[in-house]
Amino acid sequence: MCNKTFSDRSNLMRHLRAHTEEKPHACGICNKTFSERFRLSRHLRTHTKEKPYACDVCNRAFSERTTLKNHLRTHTNEKPFSCDVCNKAFSQRSSFKRHVRTHVGEKPYSCDLCHKAFSQNTSLKTHLRTHTKEKPYSCVLCNEAFSYSSALEKHVRIHAMEKPFTCDICNKTFSVRNNLMEHLRTHTKEKPYSCDECNKTFSRQHSLTSHLRTHSKEKPFACDVCNKAFSDPSTLRNHLRTHTKEKPFACDVCNRAFSQRSTLHRHLRTHTREKPFACNKCNKTFSHRHSFNNHLRTHTKERPFVCDTCKKAFSDRSNLKNHLRTHTKEKPYACGICSKTFSQSATLTRHSMTHSKEKPFVCEVCGKSFSQHSYLKTHLWTHTNQKPFACNDCNQAFSYRSSLMQHLRTHTKEKPFTCNTCNKMFSLRHSWKRHLRTHTEEKPFVCDTCDRAFSDRSNLKKHFRTHTKEKPYACDICNKTFSYKTILTRHLRTHSKEKPFVCDVCDKAFTMRSDLMGHLRTHTMEKPYACDKCSKTFSLQITLTCHLRTHTKEKPFVCDICNKSFSDRKTLKNHVRTHTKEKPYACSICNKKFSQRTTLNRHAMTHSKEKPFVCEVCDKSFSQLSSLKTHSWTHTEQKPFACSICDKSFCRLPQLKNHLRKHTEE
Repeated sequence: MCNKTFSDRSNLMRHLRAHTEEKPHACGICNKTFSERFRLSRHLRTHTKEKPYACDVCNRAFSERTTLKNHLRTHTNEKPFSCDVCNKAFSQRSSFKRHVRTHVGEKPYSCDLCHKAFSQNTSLKTHLRTHTKEKPYSCVLCNEAFSYSSALEKHVRIHAMEKPFTCDICNKTFSVRNNLMEHLRTHTKEKPYSCDECNKTFSRQHSLTSHLRTHSKEKPFACDVCNKAFSDPSTLRNHLRTHTKEKPFACDVCNRAFSQRSTLHRHLRTHTREKPFACNKCNKTFSHRHSFNNHLRTHTKERPFVCDTCKKAFSDRSNLKNHLRTHTKEKPYACGICSKTFSQSATLTRHSMTHSKEKPFVCEVCGKSFSQHSYLKTHLWTHTNQKPFACNDCNQAFSYRSSLMQHLRTHTKEKPFTCNTCNKMFSLRHSWKRHLRTHTEEKPFVCDTCDRAFSDRSNLKKHFRTHTKEKPYACDICNKTFSYKTILTRHLRTHSKEKPFVCDVCDKAFTMRSDLMGHLRTHTMEKPYACDKCSKTFSLQITLTCHLRTHTKEKPFVCDICNKSFSDRKTLKNHVRTHTKEKPYACSICNKKFSQRTTLNRHAMTHSKEKPFVCEVCDKSFSQLSSLKTHSWTHTEQKPFACSICDKSFCRLPQLKNHLRKHTEE
């Protein structure tokens, strides 16, 4: 048949069964058949759990003699099998044969179901279980079943806390030999596995296998619960725990449990402060490998993760996954307390802390605590004044990556966030989310002190300072302090006289973008903000907010000097000047000063003789809108100002005040 020769007849007879596929030896327990008796004997031990072969050095027992022989070489470091091509030596024949095929590219074992070819018979057997869903290896301690004996061995060591494999360089121990081999490559920088498609190299075989599927788009691992498919088994295992809510990996320090071992390892570094990953370009260190890899791409500008739907490219996989959910609308992360669902696990984690009020991250400089590590990192830069993120176009630097990304869109004019209700587009995610709440009327951010709710977090933070009286932003020129950064920015322009926001229609310039946007509506007559109580519409959000307080009678702004309260901040500011005698608004013609801008504007008209407000009945013109309103009442005979003592009424407030003095004189 094949002209192969043998030294004795029994070996020939056994070989002939490879051609005839005859399997005369059957297992009495599961009816599985074998071509040779010794294979049946070996198989029976999977039922009896018998391990007759023990190691004299460490007393570890094995079900097969060959496995014991291979194990003994871990003690002797013997490597009898050497590759003729590259002289690499191996302790096991199977590893040697497997290695040889990496040179010749031979894949003699083919799957009958999908015709996929493999270089090893064991790889074919392992692959077949992806079709049969067979899990023949079961843990005697917790009954968890596995498709592969190696997976069971690794799992058993989790129970035993056994780590028999030690790194000779740093003495780190591992429960699995493969993990040790992979770890050694972090010292040697060796990447022996190369992709034939793009020549990218990898330190681990399974990393190459997973990478190849980014080319083939193959997703052979399917979830039995929701049929979602994945390109590698570990991702499937992690996904299954979103259904089972299983969190088998617990932190020994704080007992917090995690669904993935890698997440536990990352978490442990929050206790140890370990940062083992260092960038060769800028010496920055990282506690997590994925953060390190993402950082490297800030140097290489590489964006290897591409969305199949819109072809948008991303520098890290998690950003792509999050982006894909903008297409699928998937929200796989649910809150265990209120059942609210989220598209990202980080968003769920942040949300969970609104229930627990937990703030585990503490600033070592000032003792301030935060619910999220990212908030702490952001806060620390207020102490260091560090701005590590720079724009390549204009060299402007930012403390936060998100601020840089937002800034870049001022160059690209990109608006990637679209409202599905009204199709309005936004360049910033938080602006988009804030806008969505104008449709849903959702107010998820609640003040712990007075239970007032807000539609966005920044408004809650600003509101909170009305309780704490905190004013963290100080002017470098006059040392005046402010509760909000925006007010400081606006104040600085009173020193610089800068007005960077210009109206395209009439060229009027403004110190604040919001003032420009409000002004533009005087041209468009747009009034997008409507009162729910009386349907009155307003061109500015702040005007609506102030108006709503006429319904609620709320007066949240209190004078620190006399405790008088006001419904809006502007009126409070004007009132405070009655105490301070401050007059910040000066007339450019006669230098007369005023405490309020509106008073200055009225005064300016005495110089210009401008009277822009015209009566529609008699065409008489006025310099002020209030004067026109008062005049209008002479036509309607309306007298809105009534005396509470004698019921006499007047067209104008000054007339009423003069009248009241007559009563007081009496």
